[in-house]
Amino acid sequence: MVRADPFPSAMPVFSNSAATRRACKSPRDHIQGFPFFAPAYDPKQKITLLTLGRDQTITDLREIFEVQMQAEYFPVQLDRMGANFEFLQIAAASEHFSGINNVATVVTAQRHNHPGGAYSFRIERNGKVLVVCTDVEHGEQIDPRLVELARGADLLVHDAQYTAEELQKRRGWGHSSFDQAMQVAEMAGVKRLALTHHDPDHDDEFLERIEKLCQERFPNAVLAREGMEIPI
Repeated sequence: MVRADPFPSAMPVFSNSAATRRACKSPRDHIQGFPFFAPAYDPKQKITLLTLGRDQTITDLREIFEVQMQAEYFPVQLDRMGANFEFLQIAAASEHFSGINNVATVVTAQRHNHPGGAYSFRIERNGKVLVVCTDVEHGEQIDPRLVELARGADLLVHDAQYTAEELQKRRGWGHSSFDQAMQVAEMAGVKRLALTHHDPDHDDEFLERIEKLCQERFPNAVLAREGMEIPI
């Protein structure tokens, strides 16, 4: 089950038990909501925050969260929130996730274009394939590496912050258009497409119009919504 967040940090949240939440985060604007994440204040929760992929530039993941919650910036420090935190930086992601419930899992990370660096992920488990491409800017042409990463996926979750017109004014900001997301889905032959990373200037009425237009071109497209769950 995939929980689709309209404002993801890098990947959706995966849960392998009621008491364990796993998320993938990257600094800085991507983690500013963390101090307001209610489960982080629940002592019954174990929360694993992790980064995946080789050649990571982050050296101390815990420090990134600690600094933004220093007393100068926030009234509650990380070690006083309540939950039991685990911070992991994993290069060999396939081996790590295969150890969860002893189910063979293949995780492929592909670095892509975004200010400060970012990764797309292909997760293969129990014969199903999930591909997550957020915070990605393709440039003038669709990144062929991401097309191959998404090849034949059951579900592609792709950045779709802008219209084609807006994208022309925001080159270098690190995001994609609705058209580019659909193009990746078409080129890769994916079964379903979830459009995510909505622009905060786009209201619900606008997004619903965009969703209908996207579905005319790619019928199995849907806009990610708060609390949405997509079985694959």
